[in-house]
Amino acid sequence: MSASEKQPWHAAYPAPTSTAVYLPQATALEWMESSEKVVGRDFVLVDLRRNDHEGGTIKDSINLPAQTIYHSIPALYNLFTAAGVQAVVFYCGSSQGRGSRAAAWMQDYISVRGGDKMKSYALEGGVKGWVKTGGKLLGLMDGYDASAWSKE
Repeated sequence: MSASEKQPWHAAYPAPTSTAVYLPQATALEWMESSEKVVGRDFVLVDLRRNDHEGGTIKDSINLPAQTIYHSIPALYNLFTAAGVQAVVFYCGSSQGRGSRAAAWMQDYISVRGGDKMKSYALEGGVKGWVKTGGKLLGLMDGYDASAWSKE
């Protein structure tokens, strides 16, 4: 099989049955600025980028490359459930591929387990949208490098 015929990484896994629900940037910002919601306790941000993470990441995100996420979902569900996490927010560059797929897989797993205390989301616009919106959102990034985003 030539490189151009190579299957995408996600072809090795079943297609999600859930449709990704997108969390608006404004809601993510509200949660991050809230004294009532705490990242890591009430919600978790998951950056799915592996090799395309130049320019920074959203503050307090954990990095779990998309290519490893499918088999990690049961462990993540158990950890997040034990911690009382209410929302898992996945993102990649645009959240149209990796982010939406991971969010749907996680929601599939939550549904199968009968979970009603946790929801899975893809971040609207992904990290590229976050940077493009700018303003307060840029202040909520770790390792932000404007020069890396000027290449976009």
